[in-house]
Parts: sequence; structure tokens; C-alpha cells
Amino acid sequence: MGFVDRTFKVGERGSTVGGEVLGGVTTFMALSYIIFVQPAMMHEAGIPIAGAFVATCVASAVACVLMGLLANYPIALAPAMGHNVYFTYGVVLGLGFSWQQGLTAVFIGGCLFVLLSFVGFRAKLMEFIPDSLKRGIAGGIGLLITFIGLQYAGIVVGSHATGITFGNIQAPQTLLALFGLALTLVLMAGRVRGEVLWGILGTAGVGLVFTLGGADLLDLEIKSYASLDPRGSLFALDFAGLFSAKGFVTVIVTFLFLDVFDTVGTLIGVSERAGLLDGTGRLPRARWALFSDACGTVIGALMGTSTVTSYIESAAGVQAGARTGLANLVTAAMFLLSILLYPILAIVATCHKYTDDGFSISQYPVLAPALIVVGSMMLKSMARLKWDDATEFLPAFLTVVLMPLAGSITEGIAFGFIAYSVLKLVTGRWRDAHWAFHLMSLALVLRYVFVPPVG
Repeated sequence: MGFVDRTFKVGERGSTVGGEVLGGVTTFMALSYIIFVQPAMMHEAGIPIAGAFVATCVASAVACVLMGLLANYPIALAPAMGHNVYFTYGVVLGLGFSWQQGLTAVFIGGCLFVLLSFVGFRAKLMEFIPDSLKRGIAGGIGLLITFIGLQYAGIVVGSHATGITFGNIQAPQTLLALFGLALTLVLMAGRVRGEVLWGILGTAGVGLVFTLGGADLLDLEIKSYASLDPRGSLFALDFAGLFSAKGFVTVIVTFLFLDVFDTVGTLIGVSERAGLLDGTGRLPRARWALFSDACGTVIGALMGTSTVTSYIESAAGVQAGARTGLANLVTAAMFLLSILLYPILAIVATCHKYTDDGFSISQYPVLAPALIVVGSMMLKSMARLKWDDATEFLPAFLTVVLMPLAGSITEGIAFGFIAYSVLKLVTGRWRDAHWAFHLMSLALVLRYVFVPPVG
């Protein structure tokens, strides 16, 4: 254990090997839904479901290993929610690209991510972001996680009249989520180590007892390990088709934009919660963290899945005790093991789908309590905002509220950037931010003018 402790600086960061293992498992449990949702989403675009499933697990594992070894951070990576929606419904079904052309656009974007990581663009971008916006990003991500958790629990549902409304708490899956939330809160109040993970496992256990965890999850039709043949999507890129398609440049740039800002936002949010930022608000080894993210996207595209990025659910592992890259190696091992243990993991991330009042509702009652609790913990960063300075707290406020209400980390960051620059410029305090930050804000304005925003 001494070698492991020295390699990952476990003791130096106030953690233990046991805490790292617990944190890595907790992170995986919190984001395990992606190994079920992502293949289904990719299948909608035409990608063979078995290939998409294996691609999701392998690309995520490789990216997690790179993040753990190169950056030594407990920040897990997997195919991004929102990006997969854009890939399937925006690029393939909307614009008429083939899924092979879509994967090629993701691959090219990933290669650009790698280049930008090496030249330090994205790392510098993180340094240019003012402290108030970093705290706003962390808080906004926290509220977004909480909002997603409330939706997964069925506590908040869609409404034609008001957009969202209170759900049916008598529904079995909502009752299960409420039980899990109560259990997790009691464990937190009792200062039980690993309370989030124990909450997930306890909720899953109760769900099994009441047969709530046996649904045919998203009709993935993966019967056994032997049926998971990834060759249908492996190396299925189509450069000639992509370059002959109308609007391919816009598609590539959009993937680039989404990945840059979602990754930067997640790294800042989780790092703020884990205490990984240094005294100047910078993230050491940010270049390697971003490089790991970029490599995950390249590998994922080659294997048959959409953009891989850092995951906000990593905050669940941080809450459970993760502080180093060792936790990421545990998460990576769980991704690979999931290929063999798919039926068992389906119990944890079972999605119950139904329609209510014209809205298609997907619930993950076992995972919902963890997301609600973890999101609340990320709001601590807001306490350090300069509440007596409108040019500081108003942009942060816009960032915080837009992330959950727009359902997009990217749009929250964009509005925060633009508002910060505008307020500093009109008050004559433009020197409070680096000139490159104002240039980026201008680029975001132009993006709204020329490129329709996507979540």
C-alpha cells in the first residue's frame, strides 16, 4: 500500500486507500445509468447496440485510467448526456447524416480537443475564468444534478401549463426514490462514511424486494457476454461521406464547443468540491485532465459512441471520500467488469419509462437520491461569492439558474461569461478579467448569432 499511497499521494490529500476505493465505486454507481442509456441512444441513430455498449464501457474505462494516471484526479469520464442527444436527434435524424459520418465528426472534434489540450488553450481558459464564475459554475452544476435527481425520482415532472410541476409521489418508483433519499439523509446526519453508496445499495435492495428493479431496461436485448460483439461499430468512420455532406463544418465545431465548455465546467465544479484548486483558483495538471478527456472522445468515436467527457456525478465519489486518481482506476475497473456483469448492474440503473400528461417520463429511482444529495453539497461554493458586488454575483447567478432551467452546462457558462464581460465593460472595470476572457465572451455572442445553441 505504501507504493500506491506515494504514487497517488493519497495520504497527502487527506484520504485513504479504502476511501479511494469506496469513492471510485460510488462514482461508478452514480453514473452507471450511462452504460444503459447510451447504447439505447446510439441505437436510435442506427449504431449496433452491442457495439455501442462495449464502446461505452471501454472508452470510459480508458479515459478514466488516463485521468487517474496522468492528472491524478478522481474525475470519471463517460459519453456525455446532451451530446448524445445532439448526435442522434440533431446530426443523424435531424440533419440526415449517417451515424458513420456522425462518428467521424466526433473523431475529428476529438483530435482537435487533443491539439487544444497540448497547446494549453483549454487549460488557459480555466485560468482566465474569474473566481466568481468558477463558484457559480460549481453551484449551477450542483442545482443541475439536483434537478436531474428530482426528475429521476418523479418528484418533478413535465407540465404543459407551467413547464414543470410536482409529480405523483404515490407512484411506486417515486416512493422508492423517497425512501432512498430519506435513507441517505439519515446516513449523512449520522456521519456514516460512504453514505451515498450505502444509500444507493440500500435503495436497490428495497427495490428488489418489491420487484421494482426487474424491468426490461430500455429493451437493450443484451442476453449474455457472448452476444456483445463490437465489430458492427468498430472503426466505422466515413471521412468521404462527412466531407461531402452539407454543414459538416458546423457539426464539427458544435461538438468541439460542447466538449470544451462541458469539460471545463465539470472540472471546475468537481475540483471546487474536492478542494483540488490551488490558492489562486487554478487546477494543477489541468492540461493532462483535458488531454484525458480528449483521448476518451477519440477512442469512443473509433469504437462507436459519441463524445466522452468528464462527469458531474464524480462529485458523488468525492462526497464518499475520493481525492486522487486511484478512485478513477477503481471506476475504470468497474466499467470493464460491467461488460461481464450487465444483468446485475441493470438492477441499479433500471429505468422505468411511461407517459403522463403527454410527457415521456424516465425514472431512475435507485440513482435519484444520490444525485439530489450530491447536488446540494456543491452549493457550498456560493457562500464565498462577493454578494456586495453586482458585477460579480449577477453573472454567477445567471450561470447558476440557467444550468438547471436550460438543462445545459454550456448555456449556463455562456450567459455567465457574456454577462460578466458586459457588466465589467460598462462599469469601466474590464481589467478585472483577462483580455482573452472578454475575447471568449465575444466568441460566445457570435456563436448565438451564427450557430443555434444546443444542450
